[in-house]
This record gives sequence, structure tokens and C-alpha cells, in this order.
Amino acid sequence: MNGPADALALAGIVLAGSTVQRMSGMGFALVAVPSLVLLVGPAEGVGLSNCASLVISAVGLIDTWRRVRLGAMLPLVAAAACTVPAGAWALGHVPEPSLLTGMGLVVVLAVAVIACGVRVPALRGRGGALTAGAASGFMNASAGVGGPAVSLYAVNAEWSVAEFVPNAQFYGVVVNAFSLAAKGSLPQLAAPVWALAAAGMAVGTFAGRTLADRVPERWARVVILTLALAGGVTTTAKGLWSL
Repeated sequence: MNGPADALALAGIVLAGSTVQRMSGMGFALVAVPSLVLLVGPAEGVGLSNCASLVISAVGLIDTWRRVRLGAMLPLVAAAACTVPAGAWALGHVPEPSLLTGMGLVVVLAVAVIACGVRVPALRGRGGALTAGAASGFMNASAGVGGPAVSLYAVNAEWSVAEFVPNAQFYGVVVNAFSLAAKGSLPQLAAPVWALAAAGMAVGTFAGRTLADRVPERWARVVILTLALAGGVTTTAKGLWSL
């Protein structure tokens, strides 16, 4: 990072991602990861995303934990636990230009799939949960973007928004804890940067909770996907330019 301007930009990115995550149960990584990896690098950006997603999910779970469907979540969590180590290895060993390109493309593809409302029969039932969990665990550890695979599973399982949010928050706590444990350390950021990130999380979490009942779901979805797409395209372009 180069000076106070970058630190403030990071706080703003975390704030935006936190607002989205608190409103919808997921989405921090889609909005924030592309910009975070450009500011602080792939490893630190993904690690910060894992930390923030875990904390925001845990805060949201305080009010919703009674609605978590543990039986439905167990296959997702178990499959993610098996693939997180592979994702952490990829993050630490793949060259940065390739990582940036891959992360950007993953975000763009995830936005396209979610925007189109794709239905995948193979993502139904226990087999679908295992497939979605395995894909999500790898993508969460390697690119910080584990939510889309779980979202696709929820769409194909025909979960309502009220069902999805608490289960997504529970999953976010568990899979991000796995991802951080597999990496063995927290992001190496200066104390003031951590403080600004924490402030962004706090403000964003409050804003997301306030806006959740006031912003129509359709408009919130458009804003989230637009921000995510812009970030994914930018990250892909930088990765390709650096190859």
C-alpha cells in the first residue's frame, strides 16, 4: 500500500463489502476482493476477505442462529473442509499475474451465473451439496470467493431468502475459519490498516442491517452485481497486463 489514500480506499472497500454481506448473507468477497487484491496483493487481499467475511457472518448469526439447518449444511461444510487446503496451496504457489487473472475471471463468471439465474440439476440433493461445498471451499481459500457456489446450491434447492441468509452466515463462519487455519497466519497488515478495516466493517455491518428492510431486493442485487463485475473485469485486465 502506498500511503494514507490507499488505506482510506481499503476502508471504503471493506465498508461496501460489509454492507452487502450484512444485507444478503454473502457478497463481501464479490464486491471487495477484486479491489483488495489490487491494493495489497492476492495473498493479503484474500486473507483480509476471509477475516472480514468470518466476522460479519458471526455478527449476523447472533440474531439468526436458530434458523440454521445443520443437517443441510453438514455436507457443504464437510466437502469444503476437504478442498480448502488445496485452495490455500494454490494461493501460495501460483504466480501473482496468473492469480489476478484467475481471481478476476472467477468473479466475472460468478456474476454471470448468478445474474442469469442458472439452474443446474446436478446441484440438487446431497450430491449437489457435496459438489457445491467442494467448489466453494477451494474458491474461498484461493480467491476469497466461495459464496457463488453455495448460492447456486441454494437456488437449485429452492431456498427462500429467509432460509438462505442464516445458513449462508453459518457457512461463512465455518469455511472462512477453515481457510484462515489452512493458511496458518493472518494477513500481514500494519496496525492502522487493521484499525481502518475494522472501522469499515463496523460501519458497513450497521449500514447493511439498516438497509436490509428498506432497499428492494431487486435493486440491491443490481448494485451488488454491477460492483462485482467492475471489480472482476479490472482485476482480470491487470493480471493479463502483467503476464
